[in-house]
Amino acid sequence: MDHDLKIPKHVAFIMDGNGRWAKAKGLPRTLGHKAGTENIRKIIAYAKEKGISHLTFYAFSTENWKRPQDEIQALMGLLRQYLAREVDTFNREGVRLCTIGDLEPFHPELKKAIESAKDKTRHNSEVTVIIALNYGARQEILRGVNRLLSSGRSPVTEEDLSGVLDTGEFPDPDLMIRTSGELRLSNFLLWQLAYAELIFTPEYWPDFNEVSFEKALEEYTRRDRRFGGINNV
Repeated sequence: MDHDLKIPKHVAFIMDGNGRWAKAKGLPRTLGHKAGTENIRKIIAYAKEKGISHLTFYAFSTENWKRPQDEIQALMGLLRQYLAREVDTFNREGVRLCTIGDLEPFHPELKKAIESAKDKTRHNSEVTVIIALNYGARQEILRGVNRLLSSGRSPVTEEDLSGVLDTGEFPDPDLMIRTSGELRLSNFLLWQLAYAELIFTPEYWPDFNEVSFEKALEEYTRRDRRFGGINNV
């Protein structure tokens, strides 16, 4: 292990490529999503080992509702299974579970399971794991703006808007990693990633492991974060 790594406080992941991973192996897409879900556990364990305090996983976007109905049902089932299976592990490892996004369209039983898992882990403080569910950054910003309008706040500051976003209680990500080789943000944390370092890797999410994470941290360590400063040299 490289002890000279610069460790970010918050790492966000766009977990892309589950379906293509499955297709490359001649497997149904649902098994790709299952493998991707199982991969989250080792990424959390590695992050805890390195001292990363916050992780955000883009699990289900507002655009994902356009997928085939059987795939959506499979994803919802995997989420329910994941919550039921991982809560004890979260409590044992000191992991607090939070969510961002609009949970309203989800089935009442699934919403209840999500809220129950969040409640059972709310006092844990080793790592905060944030799952983005039915999340879209533009929609989140609009919700925040409408909250400010309703409160009569004027003029509005950056701090005001940051505080009413879904992520209001969390630090902004220092690093965003997207797997599968796609080079875009896909409506993910558009406000919060303003000054984050972005790393895109060709690996599909189920193949992204501790070694991959280490390489990403090595790349992050080499970056000169300028927080908006422009290098004209």
